[in-house]
Amino acid sequence: MEIFGYHPILKRWTEIGNSGIFRPEMLLPMGLPPDVNVIAWGLSLERPAMIQYGIKNIRDLFGHKIDLGKIRQIPITRYN
Repeated sequence: MEIFGYHPILKRWTEIGNSGIFRPEMLLPMGLPPDVNVIAWGLSLERPAMIQYGIKNIRDLFGHKIDLGKIRQIPITRYN
């Protein structure tokens, strides 16, 4: 299931959350038996951050190729 919210400035619906079920091969290393189902859900806080700071590609916000200098300049990630 995906959760969308209407963005009044962009005038479009934007994904803000999603949910799903973990695959069994992800749960086995955690010691859970194969017949156990685990539901996961969460907010996509990266989407509003991308909109707020004009980031077009999520890989510019997460991952091993991000520009840490750029990320450190965003006020919400600044640590004082």
